Amino acid sequence: MAIMVTEFPWVFWILTTIVLLLGFVTVKYQLAGTAIGVAALILFLTPVIRAGSISNHLNADLGAAFGPSPRQNVEPFHLAQMFTGINTRQVAYETKVYSNASGISLTMDFYHAQLPGPRPCVVVVHGGSWAGGDSRQLPELNSVLAKDGYNVATINYRLAPQYHSPAQVEDLCAAITYLKHHAGELSIDTNNFVLLGRSAGAQIVSATAYTQHIAGVKGVVSFYGPADMIWGYKHPASRLVFNSCQIIEDYFGGTYDEVPDVYKNGSPIEWVKDAHTLPTLLIHGPNDPLVAYEHSIRLEREFKKYGVKYFFLSLPWATHGCDYTLNGPSGQLSTYTVKRFLEAVLK
Repeated sequence: MAIMVTEFPWVFWILTTIVLLLGFVTVKYQLAGTAIGVAALILFLTPVIRAGSISNHLNADLGAAFGPSPRQNVEPFHLAQMFTGINTRQVAYETKVYSNASGISLTMDFYHAQLPGPRPCVVVVHGGSWAGGDSRQLPELNSVLAKDGYNVATINYRLAPQYHSPAQVEDLCAAITYLKHHAGELSIDTNNFVLLGRSAGAQIVSATAYTQHIAGVKGVVSFYGPADMIWGYKHPASRLVFNSCQIIEDYFGGTYDEVPDVYKNGSPIEWVKDAHTLPTLLIHGPNDPLVAYEHSIRLEREFKKYGVKYFFLSLPWATHGCDYTLNGPSGQLSTYTVKRFLEAVLK
């Protein structure tokens, strides 16, 4: 519901307007009902208004972080796209087996770049609390990037609690190795990879990028990802939402007291030690009840401390999964920022 209200606000705005107009049919409670209705209209429009405000200075902020871009004269947010962007054409993908780790056939969905020649590749890792989800989660961005000339590989990986960290990092490394070995047939520029993850997938891509130092990987995109697993374990989400401590224990194979080194090794923040940390794009909102916004704040603090190249797209209204639709306020701003980030790091 939080995603519906913030990313599809026009639906609720229309419904509220209809109720307001119907309210004028009766005199009883008209003043109170009208006041409540007007307040609701304003609240439903706040994500749109705030998105417009961020859009006004986003190009300047991105320019300060990454330099000028051909896109810098493009508006990051368009009110009309909330309606016109619905049902846009999706790019077809091919499913390929990239590994047989532990006797399991691990697959990826590969979206071919819609431009000729060897092209960069974005490797996408899904969320799902390390125990669920699959490569076909939130597929819209894959097609958008493919149309822009990027190959996109969305991978499946071994899931907890049967498989513990760092099995998932190993799977991502195996996927990149597969893509490099098949670069010719897939038209991949092996010098230009970016790793993109959502939620649990963001932890996997960040941990991989910061610890494995894989040749050709140029940057990381983290959508609402946990970065400090030790802090996160000690400051769990509300039990009314879910049992985050149990989820982390299932992923790491024990409590922090039992396997402290696994928690440390799986915490991206622990591996930000100098300015050579890969450029990173953080996208997060403070209304996230699943992965605390504080994770991104803490990681940003380390980036600043060591002079790491980064950009933090903070979306004040956003919740977990805010990019569910690319046409909403969060979806438009995050998509635009991802494109600018890719242009900056894939040179």
